[in-house]
Amino acid sequence: MLQRKIIAAAAAASIAVLALAGCQTSTPDSGDGDSQGLIVVITPSPENPFFKAESDAAADEAKKLGYEVSVSSHNDDANKQSELIDAAIEQGAKAIILDNAGADDSLGAIQKATDAGVPVFLVDREINETGIAKSQIVSNNAQGAAAVAESWVAALPEGGNYIELTGKETDTNAGVRSEGYASVISQHPNLVSVAKQTANWSQDEAFSVVETLLQANPDVVGIIAGNDTMALGAVAAVEAAGLTGTIVISGFDGSPDAVAAIEAGTMLSTGLQPVVLLSQLAVQQADSYIKTGDTGASEKQSIDCILIDASNIDKYTLFGLEG
Repeated sequence: MLQRKIIAAAAAASIAVLALAGCQTSTPDSGDGDSQGLIVVITPSPENPFFKAESDAAADEAKKLGYEVSVSSHNDDANKQSELIDAAIEQGAKAIILDNAGADDSLGAIQKATDAGVPVFLVDREINETGIAKSQIVSNNAQGAAAVAESWVAALPEGGNYIELTGKETDTNAGVRSEGYASVISQHPNLVSVAKQTANWSQDEAFSVVETLLQANPDVVGIIAGNDTMALGAVAAVEAAGLTGTIVISGFDGSPDAVAAIEAGTMLSTGLQPVVLLSQLAVQQADSYIKTGDTGASEKQSIDCILIDASNIDKYTLFGLEG
C-alpha cells in the first residue's frame, strides 16, 4: 500500500562541490553551520514555475538540514540527465533528488547512481521499475485528474464538443491524468471528443495546436489539459479566436499563472499538486537514509491533489492551500 511519512534527521561527512559544466546550476550553498555533504537536485526546466518551486523547496530543505546543494536542469533530455548524474557521482554526492526525464529513459542513469552508492529519491514522476530508487514520491495524479474532470463536466451541463491536450508520451503522469479525465468524462455521453492531441507540456505548442483545432472545430465548448502550461496556451488561443467566455478550460498543477487565470475568469479550475511538500519529503527521506540506511517509508508514495477553483483561490499559496 502506498504510504507517506515525514522523516527528518541529521546526516554525515562533508564534501566540496564543483560547478556542473554546460548546464544551469546554482552556486553550492550549505546554509548555516558546517556542511553535512552534498545533495544534488535535478529537475526539468525551472522556466516552468512548478519545477522552479520544486527545486527551490528541495534546495531550501537540504540547506536547513545542513547540506551543500547543487541545483541543475536536464530540460527533459535523458542524455543530459545522465551527464548530470555522472557529475553528481564524481562529486561524491550523498544523494540525488530527481524529477526524471522519462519513466524508461531514466532507468540506466538511476541504476548507475545506485551502483555507485549514491541513492536517488524521485519526486513528481515515477519510473517503470521498483528497487532502484529509494523513494518515488508523487502526487495522486489519478485522484487529482478525476477531481478536475468532475469540476469541468459540471460546468458543461449541456455537453458538446471538446478538446483534450495531453503531455509527453514518455511521462507516466501524462497517461495517468488522461485516464483520470476519461474515468469521469466517459460517464457523460453528451460530451464528445473532437480531438485528443499532445502539446508536450508546452504553452507555445498548446497555443498552436488549439489555434488549428478551433479553426476546424469552431463549436468546441471545452478544453481540458494535462497541465497548466498547456491550459494557459489554450486560454491564449481561445482569446485570439475571440471565444473567451464560451469555452471552459481546466488544467493541472496548481501554478500561480493558472490561479491568476481562474481569478480572471479565463480558466475554470486546476488540480494543485503539493510539490513543495513532495520535495521536502524527498529531502527528509534522503537525510534519513544517509544517517540510518532507511527512509522510514515505502518506496512508492502518493500524496492527494487539491482542486483549485473560484471557491478557494483566496487560500492559495505557492503550490499549496492555507487551512
